Amino acid sequence: MKNYSKNNYSGKNSKKYKKNSDSNFSSKNTNSSKKNNKFLTNYSESSGFNKINESDKRKSNFSSLKIKNSITKPNLKVSNRGPDTNKDFPNKRNFDDWIWGKHSVFEALTSERAINRVWCTSEIFSSEKFYIALKDLKSNGVLIEEVSWNRISQLTYGASHQGVALQLASSKTIPLNKLIDYSKKNSTNPIVLALDGITDPHNVGAIIRSAEAFGCKGIIIPQRRSAGLTGTVAKVAAGALEHLPVSRVVNLNRALEDLKKNGFLAIGLSGDGQLSITKFQEKTPLVVIVGAEDKGISLITQKKCDFLLKIPLKGKTSSLNASVAAAISLFHLTTN
Repeated sequence: MKNYSKNNYSGKNSKKYKKNSDSNFSSKNTNSSKKNNKFLTNYSESSGFNKINESDKRKSNFSSLKIKNSITKPNLKVSNRGPDTNKDFPNKRNFDDWIWGKHSVFEALTSERAINRVWCTSEIFSSEKFYIALKDLKSNGVLIEEVSWNRISQLTYGASHQGVALQLASSKTIPLNKLIDYSKKNSTNPIVLALDGITDPHNVGAIIRSAEAFGCKGIIIPQRRSAGLTGTVAKVAAGALEHLPVSRVVNLNRALEDLKKNGFLAIGLSGDGQLSITKFQEKTPLVVIVGAEDKGISLITQKKCDFLLKIPLKGKTSSLNASVAAAISLFHLTTN
């Protein structure tokens, strides 16, 4: 091993090799520099030397972009997290008029705040103080629903509700007898509007707006199968809800009987009515019943009506939107 290293890697041989290589390289450069330059030019053009450099540049650029993206990618996720949080609570804006929890709900029940609807479990309803408060509200037309714990959790998106939740109303309602007295006090032939099965808050809001515009004296809505006085109803009504009294009744048919006892004539709007509204000439206090667009007035309510009136249509359209039908009817009844 020692002889092999001395013979092949001695200082003399290394100097000799260096000398020879330097002399050869310098002679080639001095004697054939033009050839070498020509060779390099030809090589770069023929073998694609520039393309190799371009590919290297692309690789380096791609690697730098890859590093850059890996750095900025987490920041992009954080910036997108803001607007995506609303996807977990799609109805979060609708909770502005909601209250849940025993203490908060009880304070709302015993205050003078207008309430649209209450959801509670059987344990809450069996509590003495809640039972008394809820019983009084139910008699005034507030819808009280006894549901399961899971149902309230579903409605409140998993909030700590303690078995009870409620939705506030945009306006207070008055008892039916007060509505009757108010309507007769200011007019000899008042018109009151009753809604049967209209669950769309946009239709209810539009009807209230038209009713106030045409001088209607009040609105009657049933406790069930009807949209309450929610924020959407108040928004669509465009302020009319502040100038029109509303009575929410437990049973609409019973309310119609009370109105008829007080001298009101029950008028139902129906596409199957035998009398055109343009030919109706009765001058008396009226309660006009408007049904849902798809089902119309229920059969039981139709039996309570003294007249079934229809709006004559000349086109191919067989029916009108409930709010449009109410507006047209009120126009004819108030101008004749």
